[in-house]
Amino acid sequence: MTAAIEFRDARVRYAGAGGLAVAGVTFAAQSGNITAVTGPNGSGKSTLVKALLRRVPLAGGDIAIGGVTLGQMSLRDAARRAAVVPQREEPAFPMTVREYIALGRFPYASVWSTSDPGGDRAVTAAVERAGVGGFLERHTDELSGGEWQRVRIARALAQGGRLLVLDEPTTFLDVGHEMAVFELLAELARDGMGVLLITHQLNLVARFAQHVVLLHAGTIAAQGPPNAVMTGGILERVYDWPLVVARDPAVGAPMLIPLRAPSPVTVHRPMET
Repeated sequence: MTAAIEFRDARVRYAGAGGLAVAGVTFAAQSGNITAVTGPNGSGKSTLVKALLRRVPLAGGDIAIGGVTLGQMSLRDAARRAAVVPQREEPAFPMTVREYIALGRFPYASVWSTSDPGGDRAVTAAVERAGVGGFLERHTDELSGGEWQRVRIARALAQGGRLLVLDEPTTFLDVGHEMAVFELLAELARDGMGVLLITHQLNLVARFAQHVVLLHAGTIAAQGPPNAVMTGGILERVYDWPLVVARDPAVGAPMLIPLRAPSPVTVHRPMET
């Protein structure tokens, strides 16, 4: 199994910050697997995606896609190897779903030609894979949250490449739409694609991911299969909250159950007469 993407001792420092936002993170996301990066707010999850997109510079280490470091490839070449579905994204103006998905072919455009020989075929395959053929002529501002997420994934699939990176793709989705997105990602991984997923959804991670990277304060607190990472001792320390880890009765995966905070003791004194 080959590594679709590798973070090698990656370090990121934001301008004006006293410390590193990401401090020596090393892991690989393999082709044919879902690799989930999770952790508390501010642990560095989305910073890794920003570094991949070169929106923030690396202060040290490197990132490689298919064995080639980002510094050795152009932005266009990187976009042909890896498609990214960011956490927040809205078109500047409404367009049809068909037009939006076709934007995924931008890395193959040329200033000398408007033709893209594989474009129509790639868009058609992406539409079918993401299951969005029923609303191609609707406008992007007419979609529900679940439909919009699937359309964004379709655009990323139309982009080609063998790596799909998603930052919190199920935010604001209900249970049914969450499951539909994770099932689609699992199907893509089974077909050989590398899926790197940034998410807070630990119980879905335990069901679907083959490899989990748990971040805490910019470093890796634990990584490995869900059974190794999702233990009560590790998660309580990272999330600083009382919890238990049980077994999902449907599939036997680890299942996180947060506990109520201990109530303060109330002393009842007799009323004075």
